[in-house]
Amino acid sequence: MNSGLPDRKIMRLKGYDYNRQGVIFLTVCTLDRKCILSQIRMQEDQNVPSVLLSEYGRIAEKYLIQIGSFYDFIKIESYVIMPNHIHMLLHIFPKEDCESNTPRDSFVSRFISTFKRFCNREYGRNIWQSRSYDHVIRDKADYDAKIRYIYENPKRWWMDELYASE
Repeated sequence: MNSGLPDRKIMRLKGYDYNRQGVIFLTVCTLDRKCILSQIRMQEDQNVPSVLLSEYGRIAEKYLIQIGSFYDFIKIESYVIMPNHIHMLLHIFPKEDCESNTPRDSFVSRFISTFKRFCNREYGRNIWQSRSYDHVIRDKADYDAKIRYIYENPKRWWMDELYASE
C-alpha cells in the first residue's frame, strides 16, 4: 500500500543485534548540513589542520564526554567534530539488566536520541538531521580503518563528501 510518502532506505545492518556487545562507527549530521559545529583551519607553521569548535561544537563535545554518566554501557572510543557532522566510535557493553528487545529501542538509538535531546535543549532549537549513519565494525582491520578515518578526517575536509563551504 502506497501512503504517498517516499520510501526510506533502511540504514541498519540487516539481522544485526544492535544491543549486543560490539563497536559501531556513527555519523551524526547537522540539519541541512550547516557548518555550525566547528571550523577546520590549517596551522601556518605546519601542514596540519586544527579543529576550532564553535559554541555548538563545544556543547556537543560536552555531552560526548559526559556520555558515561548517561549510559554506563556505552563508551566513546574516538570522535571528531567536523563543521557539519560528528564521527565517533561507540563501544557497546550491555548489561543483562539493560536489555532492549526492539530494534527501534537499541542502545545506539537511545544514545543518539539522548545526545541530540540534551544538545538541543541547551541550543534552544534542533540542529540535527533526523537520521544518522552507522556501520558495524566487523574485525580489527575495519576498526583500525575507522579510527584512522576519524583521526585523518580534518586533513581531508576539503575533499569530504559532507564538505560544505563554511
